[in-house]
Amino acid sequence: MKMLFAFRKTLLGPTYGSPLEKIQILPTTNTTDPQKCYLAYITKDKVGLQILPVDGNPHKSSAFICHPDGVSDLASSYDGCYVFTVGGNDCTVMKWEVNLNCLANTAEANELEDYFYYAQLRSHGIDTLETRQVSTHIPLEEIPSVMRAMGFYPSEEKIEEMINEVKFSKYVDTGEQVTTINLGDFIKLYVNHRPAFGLSMKDIQRAFQVLGYDNENGDKVIDRGDLLLLLQCRGEHMTEDELAQCLTTLLGKRPAGGGSEPDTYDPSALTEEEIPEEITAEIFAADILGLPIAEPEKNRKKR
Repeated sequence: MKMLFAFRKTLLGPTYGSPLEKIQILPTTNTTDPQKCYLAYITKDKVGLQILPVDGNPHKSSAFICHPDGVSDLASSYDGCYVFTVGGNDCTVMKWEVNLNCLANTAEANELEDYFYYAQLRSHGIDTLETRQVSTHIPLEEIPSVMRAMGFYPSEEKIEEMINEVKFSKYVDTGEQVTTINLGDFIKLYVNHRPAFGLSMKDIQRAFQVLGYDNENGDKVIDRGDLLLLLQCRGEHMTEDELAQCLTTLLGKRPAGGGSEPDTYDPSALTEEEIPEEITAEIFAADILGLPIAEPEKNRKKR
């Protein structure tokens, strides 16, 4: 018999320079809330604390350098009030006092509030003078917009995956679909699905190494026409109008028509002045995507 499984959760664990080397559940003597549990852990050179269960909220975890040359082991006191770490070549033992209240207060920090409530304005309509009803939730359809406002640009497949995760999160228990998401759950969704270490210039350069060719100057480049064709035909396909709309927005060009008429996008408007015939990784990152690049890469682009 064939069994089918579906992913229900994607969770991001603590990321502090290296994978977790060792973990230990802290003993607790908290009689007021016995359900609260905490996890102590060590990485290559840090000791940290995590509120359980793991849900991806970065404010529920903290870590500090304990042994710069590397930590080899950890242990906790019988009551969970102290954590001990053992170094390697430094031959030292460190005693750390556990402050659970400080970590709990930090976990309540909220950095997405402005974007979250602006999404409510979008869902109610921007051009209105009517009194708005402020809510603690936003429609699921606003998830992609807030994600992009935070600098995370998910693919259409990833967007569908995130929305379905929330939509069916309570289906097993209630038989109903969720249509809105609150701020706390949105933070969890954001940190669990965005790339843990972001996109680096090396990733873009590696793609140009594979897709491009060497020009007369010895730079790895992609022909403008080939790049536009790749964006339309590979990966998640884009129509010519969708591609023109994206590039027009990225390059700061006004769509044809303007005014109160519906926006139209003319691919022919993207002339050689905006997009050069040969595109390097640096030109693609800085001039088209508008991403900041390091000084050495800028100098290479100018050359």
